[in-house]
Amino acid sequence: MSTFVSTQGLEDLKNELENRKKVLRPEIAQKISSAKELGDLSENFEYHEAKDQQGQNESRVMELEDMLRNVVIVHSKTGDSTISLGCTFVAEKDGTKKNFQMVGSSEANPLEGKISNESPIGQAFLGSAVNETVKITTPGGEIKYKILEIK
Repeated sequence: MSTFVSTQGLEDLKNELENRKKVLRPEIAQKISSAKELGDLSENFEYHEAKDQQGQNESRVMELEDMLRNVVIVHSKTGDSTISLGCTFVAEKDGTKKNFQMVGSSEANPLEGKISNESPIGQAFLGSAVNETVKITTPGGEIKYKILEIK
């Protein structure tokens, strides 16, 4: 399955992978080694905690490597008449303007305005044009955004 990312998103994934391999992996190995020296492993909390961290780290390393094998770089689009993957746009809700960027799921960060093309909100925005009103149904009710600008 393809992983859609921006150029910055690709760099972020590579940096995370490098950090996990070169920094976290040795730190966790050291924790395991230190915990083994404490003796009986059957009731050694430090050992089991470090092994859990190792499993989580290695799982994420494999996930990142898989994502990077299947990466598709999406370049920022300018001049589009409708919202598509890679574009930035401005929408207004209840008189408040907000900048959004349509990104792949691996880059999504709603707090930064980066919304996934696979999310319900992203799906609602995709294909919308300037001056259109987008209706999004949420558990708390319907939200309406007016598209002001596509950059």
